[in-house]
Amino acid sequence: MLYAIIATDVADSLQNRLASRPAHLARLDQLQQEGRLVLAGPHPAVDSNDPGTAGFTGSLVVAEFESLTAAEAWAAADPYKAAGVYGEVVVKPFKQVYP
Repeated sequence: MLYAIIATDVADSLQNRLASRPAHLARLDQLQQEGRLVLAGPHPAVDSNDPGTAGFTGSLVVAEFESLTAAEAWAAADPYKAAGVYGEVVVKPFKQVYP
């Protein structure tokens, strides 16, 4: 089943985000290689694809996992969580309708 992982960044976490990004992307690359990643990306803090020093307010990942428990465990092990970038992470079942 698909799950949406909705994470919210803590204030002033841009430097931690940038430092942890390679490890975060490596985990997403693994999901993609396994054919389980639907989409992933950050929420810019301003209305721009490149928010610069404004940074980001969080991230969204939609991917396939065997269960809610597995999705929650994957989200809890994210390098952004370990680095203190994410203050809150919500994992919900997701039903893709489009495309």
